[in-house]
Amino acid sequence: MTDSVAGTCDPAFREVREVFAASFADGQNRGAAVAVFAGGRPVVDLWGGVADERSGRPWSADTPCVAFSCTKAVTATAALLVMERAGTGPEEPVRRWWPEFAAHGKHAITVEDLLTHRAGLPVFERPLTKFDAADPAAMAAELAGQAPVWEPGAKHGYHALTFGWLVGELVRRRSGRTVPEFVREHFGAELWAGPDEISRAARLGFPPAAQMEWRTEDLSENPAVRRLAEAYRDPESLLMRGSTNPTGSYNDPTVLAGGWPGSGMVTTPRALARFYRDLIRGDLLRPETLRDAVRERVRGADEILALDSAFALGYMRPSPNFRLPKSARATAFGHPGAGGSVGLGDLEHDLALAFIPNLRREGLAGDRRAYDLVAAAYAAL
Repeated sequence: MTDSVAGTCDPAFREVREVFAASFADGQNRGAAVAVFAGGRPVVDLWGGVADERSGRPWSADTPCVAFSCTKAVTATAALLVMERAGTGPEEPVRRWWPEFAAHGKHAITVEDLLTHRAGLPVFERPLTKFDAADPAAMAAELAGQAPVWEPGAKHGYHALTFGWLVGELVRRRSGRTVPEFVREHFGAELWAGPDEISRAARLGFPPAAQMEWRTEDLSENPAVRRLAEAYRDPESLLMRGSTNPTGSYNDPTVLAGGWPGSGMVTTPRALARFYRDLIRGDLLRPETLRDAVRERVRGADEILALDSAFALGYMRPSPNFRLPKSARATAFGHPGAGGSVGLGDLEHDLALAFIPNLRREGLAGDRRAYDLVAAAYAAL
């Protein structure tokens, strides 16, 4: 079974390798990689399968792949570093560094509201293209010109795409860099692939439709899941409007090169896990900054996702929208991504992990790939 994957694995973490290899043997994965750091050292660095099913190109040690919303934790960390260096805090009103943003009743919105999905700006009001999305200043101007759809700070709801351009504007205005540029400069060039590396990215795919159907027991027993299903079926719901505009395929080189700061980071699990390793070791933010940043700020029913979600300053905390095994729930922070990817850190256990696949599955359709890998890693500690 272990012959289906390549790479290295500390013997103490052999269960991670076994779980990863089994996911190829049973068809759950097409191409993927997983990396783990424990105690600051690399203990798992594995990959396997096919990066591009059309050509048969194999997934190699350095194959990058779009990580979807795992991006948000990296963008949030960039903003936290900018604030740390400027000597400002999350309570600062956005209007102080983005005066135009105060229009249409947004004058009281704080940086914390942006980072905790409480700004009330989960959608773009007019249709936008992948070419629009490549201009962060223009995307920010769109949001500055909108009114919130709920009273800012009163409740929270997942800002699937707008989060990146809202939080990214802090980085852009105070550093003079776009989020991808800032990340490559301060966190490592390998963490966010540049436009000249996009051709190496893994190509995304979906399993057969029958494997994407949500579990019937969730739909019949959980009213929140039913509301979520209804939102997915309604093209005018905030969920669908917020996750499909701007339009574009994540297999499109133009989208991948566009540097979408909420969902478009192209990276390897090794680089993403190393990012969390460096973060929890105090190499990226001061320890006191990170301790405060990972403190849970909001929890409860999500206005967009229906299920409960929990947020620190840009990082998700474990919840029904960030499903983690019991061993990780009290101390882990990070962010999942669409289709099954995950990146997380744990200050108490000195653990960092990332998993990125190119076969997009859904948790409510039974996807356990990331969950099982995280469970295996914690079991090895």
